[in-house]
Amino acid sequence: MTAVVKTPKRAMVVVAHPDDAEFGCAGTVAKWAAEGCEIVYVLGTSGDKGSHDPTMTPDRLAAIREAEQREAAKILGVQQVEFLRFRDAELLPSLELRGAIVRMIRKYKPDAVICQDPTARWHGQHYIQHPDHIAMGEATLAAVFPSARDRLTFPEHLAEGLEPHAVREVLLMNPAQPDVWIDISTTFAKKIEALRAHKSQISEDPQLEQWIRLWAQDSAAEARRRGFPGAEFIQLAEAFKYFRLDE
Repeated sequence: MTAVVKTPKRAMVVVAHPDDAEFGCAGTVAKWAAEGCEIVYVLGTSGDKGSHDPTMTPDRLAAIREAEQREAAKILGVQQVEFLRFRDAELLPSLELRGAIVRMIRKYKPDAVICQDPTARWHGQHYIQHPDHIAMGEATLAAVFPSARDRLTFPEHLAEGLEPHAVREVLLMNPAQPDVWIDISTTFAKKIEALRAHKSQISEDPQLEQWIRLWAQDSAAEARRRGFPGAEFIQLAEAFKYFRLDE
């Protein structure tokens, strides 16, 4: 049965780097925020390796990219941004990373979590998935189920006043096997504006908007091909793999 995702009351977006969320789900984030959803970003790293500038240092780059991410989040209507500050390009789906994500889930208690798809190892013939994306997606899914739910997992959180929490919905962005599409036709401009906030990563290339638009059009076309409910009215979409977790 095909699911049509309703706007949650509280959502958490968990990604590896600054700008990952803007590429993968910023249109959905802007849509949900405009409809009253409380949204928090959780970032595994501060993107401290993402520069070709020979004079750049990891600490300076991390500060730049954190500021850019906060600005992008503000544009989209995200209320809070949390940086876990693991080292860029070195993420592993470790118990330490999983525990840090569980702590965020128990702190903010989201109804829905958007994260990266650990099974999406490449796209087409021109993109190999960043290993941090894979690690962050794997650690997030393990944090959602069963770790954040189970009282005896990471019991040290109880001493911090953080009770277990069961996330009900999970959406994998840019998935290998999408089955849900969200209409971003009215929030596409916000997506582009938020992407351009990442000035250290995104050039002023006017083609950026064109290829992001083509990507969103292709997603909408796939939704129509798959017979997704209401897809005939969607011009621009973001694609997800969707899970509704049982009680």
